Amino acid sequence: MENHSFQFDVLVVGGGHAGIEAALAASRLQCSVALLTQNLDTIGQMSCNPSIGGLAKGHIVREIDALGGAMAQNADATGIQFRMLNSSKGPSVRSPRAQCDKVAYRVRSKWILENDPNIHIFQGAATQILVDSQSRVYGVLTDLQFPIHAKSVVLCSGTFMQGLLHVGQLHFPGGRLGCAASSLSQNLKEIGFEVDRLKTGTSPRVNAHSINFNACTIQNGDPNPPLFSFCSQQTLHHYNQPFSTLNYWADPNFTIKQSPCWITYTNLQTHDVIHNNLHKSPLYSGIIEGIGPRYCPSIEDKIVRFADKDKHQIFIEPEGRHSSEFYLNGVSTSLPYEIQCQFIRTIPGLENAQLIRPGYAVEYDFCPPTQLHPSLETRLIENLYFAGQINGTSGYEEAASQGLVAGANAALKIKGKSPIVFKRNQAYVGVMIDDLVTKGTQEPYRMFTSRAEFRLLLRQDNADMRLVPLAYEKGLVDHERYQHVQQKIQDINTAIAQVHHIKYDGVSLDLWLKRAGNSWQNLPENLLKMFHVEHWDYIATEIQYEGHIARQLKQAEKMSRMDDKTIPDSIDYETIHALKREAILKLSSIRPTTIGQASRIPGITPADIAILLVWLKKKNI
Repeated sequence: MENHSFQFDVLVVGGGHAGIEAALAASRLQCSVALLTQNLDTIGQMSCNPSIGGLAKGHIVREIDALGGAMAQNADATGIQFRMLNSSKGPSVRSPRAQCDKVAYRVRSKWILENDPNIHIFQGAATQILVDSQSRVYGVLTDLQFPIHAKSVVLCSGTFMQGLLHVGQLHFPGGRLGCAASSLSQNLKEIGFEVDRLKTGTSPRVNAHSINFNACTIQNGDPNPPLFSFCSQQTLHHYNQPFSTLNYWADPNFTIKQSPCWITYTNLQTHDVIHNNLHKSPLYSGIIEGIGPRYCPSIEDKIVRFADKDKHQIFIEPEGRHSSEFYLNGVSTSLPYEIQCQFIRTIPGLENAQLIRPGYAVEYDFCPPTQLHPSLETRLIENLYFAGQINGTSGYEEAASQGLVAGANAALKIKGKSPIVFKRNQAYVGVMIDDLVTKGTQEPYRMFTSRAEFRLLLRQDNADMRLVPLAYEKGLVDHERYQHVQQKIQDINTAIAQVHHIKYDGVSLDLWLKRAGNSWQNLPENLLKMFHVEHWDYIATEIQYEGHIARQLKQAEKMSRMDDKTIPDSIDYETIHALKREAILKLSSIRPTTIGQASRIPGITPADIAILLVWLKKKNI
């Protein structure tokens, strides 16, 4: 059997959004990469809603783009509707979102991987993690009984580990409808990993020809589509393959033809049908044991938890430009198929709806992420990394960003280089990973702007300026992109300095911009021409919020000093006698790498941190 093995630098297990970015990141660092997935035809599959971005998630997509990842450009190339959410609110909570063509997104994802010279794709399932006597991973064994050897392994298992699908009282193995489950978590338990259980779900899909759109409210995309990638216009038109994009970027005058979404609402009749059949729901009959996403509840949960509401909003969203499937966003359910048909048909516009695919719930195994280093390397097995839903997260964007970090760090580790570890004031990706490895999660973790202390610094409009220099330093983006961003930073800094000295309407322009009701778009043409049109919004934001930004920068600097104070992994907390027992147990379990991380562990007090600092000083650490 050894003669049939393969040897790579990095092996990525899983072809979902985490796996794609992990493989590409390792490839950009000039590693030989293997990607093992159950089905080559479902690489990049959008198992739930075919959308990318949204509140806080759009920030993450732009951070992925700034780090050289593929998700942003893939969404731009296959998007069929683009919107900037919260556009009327403050700049820290504005976030781009795109409805994508589900099939095109998947096909283009596979095409990107297939055309990467460093990546080799294999169809198969991993059944065993191969670990040597020194607790180092050296590959996996597949279901076809051939090993794939690698110096580092990134596990991106999604919802497939011991996946169990539920439709009413029916339940059957699967990672998603039509796809087999994985038994790999059994092997992880044998190795010594803690494994727990979570649950998520999806909504029914209906035939467009059976929808009465006249009974619904239309929701169009933004007139000027807010693209995700900072360089889509410059790079996407270089692709000449026939299925590389739905949007013809080569034409500078091209305008994306956007598809509308539609809005309707449930009503009391809908709620009555659901109420009367709650006993048939696996959520309420005790069949499902995993904890579901609190911030994306099923329609059953909405009816029970918000009993005072007489309606709930539903978005009817297209799954593709050339598909008749529509996704019912807002009615995730695991009720029996016939009950789904019954309650869906009480909703205006859906009275004659034909359910093409039922909604369902899926339970799956995950590994509590407190078992990870901030680099996403496992603390138990060297060179083994976890990314995506195996870490308890929910969402394509959260998974993809973890995949990028894990793939990059897997490559950097074998090259003897230091890992990428983001601070909380550097990136939403850093906030998420710090939350996961420091606090863990009891439910599917979803990113929100409210999770970030420094969200005014971590806006979606400055992701490239925040992260491209770091990505270039680590080898994830090329020199041309780095130079472009450096020039952008210089141009914007020069413009902001000039704004303070330009007079307009009797005052300096910076004071004018700070006045309530004033907007840079209302300035005369001669002033607008002074700076690049794409920079004006950023310039105005920096001017209008400069006091708030200065305060957050000061707070971030204070946190950075705490995060710069490292803690050796070899510390035996039992020897620090002044620490209370709870602190010893938590610090020994989490093994924080910095004082900053230690201070964020639930239950650790400022007094504990003071004792730890005194002890480190005495030991000259």
